[in-house]
Amino acid sequence: MLFKDLKDYGNSDFYPFHMPGHKRNMKGYLLKEAFDLDITEIEGFDNLHHPIGIIKNMQEEAANVFQSEETYFLVNGSTSGLLSAICGTTTKEGTLLMARNCHKAVYHGVFLQRLHAEYIYPQYIEEYSLNGGLNPREIEALLKKNKNIQAVLITSPTFDGVVSDVKEIARVVHRYDIPLIVDEAHGSHMEFHEYFPQGAISQGADIVIHSVHKTLPSLTQTALLHINGNLVDREKIKKYLSIFQTSSPSYLLMGSIDQCIKIIKKDGERLFSDFSSRLKDFYKDTIDCKHLRILNPGSRRENCVFDFDRSKVLISCKNTNITGAELYYDLLKNYHLQMEMAAFDYVLGMTSIMDTHAGFDRLIYAIKEIDSKIYNIKNFDDEKASLDYETIKEKRFSKAIISYTISQANEYESEVINLKYGEGRISGEFIYLYPPGIPILVPGEVISQEIIKKTGLYINMGLEVQGLEDYTNSKIKVLKTD
Repeated sequence: MLFKDLKDYGNSDFYPFHMPGHKRNMKGYLLKEAFDLDITEIEGFDNLHHPIGIIKNMQEEAANVFQSEETYFLVNGSTSGLLSAICGTTTKEGTLLMARNCHKAVYHGVFLQRLHAEYIYPQYIEEYSLNGGLNPREIEALLKKNKNIQAVLITSPTFDGVVSDVKEIARVVHRYDIPLIVDEAHGSHMEFHEYFPQGAISQGADIVIHSVHKTLPSLTQTALLHINGNLVDREKIKKYLSIFQTSSPSYLLMGSIDQCIKIIKKDGERLFSDFSSRLKDFYKDTIDCKHLRILNPGSRRENCVFDFDRSKVLISCKNTNITGAELYYDLLKNYHLQMEMAAFDYVLGMTSIMDTHAGFDRLIYAIKEIDSKIYNIKNFDDEKASLDYETIKEKRFSKAIISYTISQANEYESEVINLKYGEGRISGEFIYLYPPGIPILVPGEVISQEIIKKTGLYINMGLEVQGLEDYTNSKIKVLKTD
């Protein structure tokens, strides 16, 4: 185990005439143990970019645990895996078919590879005001229409926990002899218990990217890239992994991944059994709420929702007198519960095998108490008129009007204008809510009045809008072109 080897080395009499500069001599300082374990590529500890020893063995063990043909450690997060997957499966100025609700890292890959992006739009779940799944038939129609598509990239589960029919999508995509890439950053836990949907590896995806730090016990910035099948040039992927990952990978991060894998291998059955029981109890204990609604794992399968990741706790306040932002800050300030994200109509919490009964009990108590204080409303014009409810449905994607690719837009001369005067202009930058980091507007797309209105409303609600030219979020970079 890498952590044991690091500890043994740290306790030995070997003196570090090598990087890092702290020389493992941080007695009396914060995070001393972390410094004790921090080394560089020295004898006996292998090299991530050319693994022949301990790292090679760790990656093989990870592949065995996740049941993939090949697995690579990522110390630059899922972002490095997504960039490598995109660049490794497409050619410059090629075409990628991608879900519109992909993370901004996917759009950055499109930019770097100068790609044309063909979008598949998710369905919409009116009841909860969030994105649904992707329709395999629509993917097939786009593949028939555009013969230049070189790869397909989808996100499943989504940030909200919605799972698409990956098996059917893979079957459709493979008929065109191109690979399916699945950003499963939020689903690294799903393969390990029947309570959760089956993961993309077992459903036929060619490349799957996992953020192990998101839903498994591993340090922030740790991730995995898995490869299966014969539609992917594996050497090309490895080349890009060496480009997009640091040449000085952290052994602490790699040790964290290794420890996570060993926890799953040794105690996973017990941990996931306990975790699923806690979640079942949570959903049972909150089912009788009168005003707040918890997205139930047993919700009917509509809007191309193939399944739902039960580890995502989605608390809807739709049709009540409070917004998601208000619910979020109530939970934070009055109950000291830090949730993952606030949207207009709901709050999202993320759970894992490391959550405790006490933690779940506190959340149940808070939900029930808040539920007893709020009330349902029917007339949004009276209660939420200032928020313009119909406009704020941020999860419903309008079809983008694309004038230029992202890379083309980056080459044009730009100017900065006030966003409220931007209707009809072509954007020179992204606008997105963070989290989850899914763009509302992409460089090269026409700015609509709807986007202007939504962005202003998000800002007024206190949601975190990023990407705009200035920190007041009032200005935007647009192209100087007719």
